[in-house]
Amino acid sequence: MPIRFSAPKHRLPALAALALTLAACAGGNDAAPDGAAGTSGPPPAVDAPSERIEWALPETGPGSSAPDLAASSDGHLVLSWTNSRAGRRHVFQFSRFDPAAQAWRTAPTTIAIGNRMFVNWADTPHVMPTADGALWAHWLQRNGEGRYAYDVVLARSRDGGANWGAPVVPHDDGTQTEHGFVSMWPQGDGIGIAWLDGRNTTGASHEGHEGVEGHAGSGRPMTLRAARFDAAMRRIDEHEIDASVCDCCHTAAAVTTRGPVVVYRGRTDGEVRDILVTRFEGSAWTPPRAVHADAWVMPACPVNGPSVAARGDTVLVGWYTAPGDESRVRLARSDDAGDSFSAPVELDAGSEVQGRIAVALDDTQAWAVWLREDADGAQALWLSRRSADLATEHERVELARLQGRGRATGFPQLQVVGRNAYVVWIDVVDGAPQLRGMRLQR
Repeated sequence: MPIRFSAPKHRLPALAALALTLAACAGGNDAAPDGAAGTSGPPPAVDAPSERIEWALPETGPGSSAPDLAASSDGHLVLSWTNSRAGRRHVFQFSRFDPAAQAWRTAPTTIAIGNRMFVNWADTPHVMPTADGALWAHWLQRNGEGRYAYDVVLARSRDGGANWGAPVVPHDDGTQTEHGFVSMWPQGDGIGIAWLDGRNTTGASHEGHEGVEGHAGSGRPMTLRAARFDAAMRRIDEHEIDASVCDCCHTAAAVTTRGPVVVYRGRTDGEVRDILVTRFEGSAWTPPRAVHADAWVMPACPVNGPSVAARGDTVLVGWYTAPGDESRVRLARSDDAGDSFSAPVELDAGSEVQGRIAVALDDTQAWAVWLREDADGAQALWLSRRSADLATEHERVELARLQGRGRATGFPQLQVVGRNAYVVWIDVVDGAPQLRGMRLQR
């Protein structure tokens, strides 16, 4: 059953404000199950072009945006999105896809409904399937009247999304400040979750999501925090990872054989906004270290966070940066679970580079998609497929020309299952955002 939210007339404590009514409604593992589509026969030559095939998505409808694409341990894909239309409550939904059968196994299924749901082009919900068949989801819920006063809400379904338990708020500070830009990962019989936390920004000049200047004078910065939850939705622990981070760039997480890694955009006193990485070992997070010292000095949030993928001890990070006022998209690889990274490969550069990158790994290759926008505002979605060491580019292709402009196209999503890469993005049709999909078969 979906979770429904109604707007309270007065502010209530954080959990009470989630007044729920239940109503009936009809990072992932890249390994492919046996028989997955596109895996029969010998593999094609590594430099042979991929076959581009339209990936028909479920009926998400006009007004759908904020896609998230996650892979499960059984090789399925879970697509989620938010549908928002004027005069209607926001609806957070998902559908499950079976690559072996090339079929959607579930119709669009509702996770939560509510007009207190906070919906933003950059701070988007996520889903996370776990090996026990459960499905975890998070979204954002307003906790006050401020423009960026909202909480993270976390919920779990024991039966793969048919029914949802009562949600919890993973942080307990109770402040009417921003909490969001979440990443999740499976851990033990539960999950880990990291988020940007604004509890210290009360009274500060806050940057918000528009990338404007902020934190004047005595303002205190956003922090990065993480917590673990078991299958009973009990919080095991909570940590502050970094006391000063970029206010509105999304975080990303992946799991290595040595523990989960979280990547994010840091922020120094001198306004250096480079990409940092940390790993959870035993009972603590390692000191954050730079993926690469870009030394990008930026007095405002670029709203353009990193992406990460991992297989074993291999970690791939993709990110946007602009040192010297030139936009760039870069990739870097680690073979020691994030302890150190190779010199980055510059994937793209120039004034047309928008970034908003997503990356993926398979057994032998690295994949990346990102956005470009020309001087007239026309956008295009690009893909690069490279050797595992990133040294050789096997394929570079423009996947789509977009009608949408600016922030309306959001952040593309990418997952690889077997010899197939799956891409989801937002376009704008007749003034309304809609989801589009493509499969690249090897």
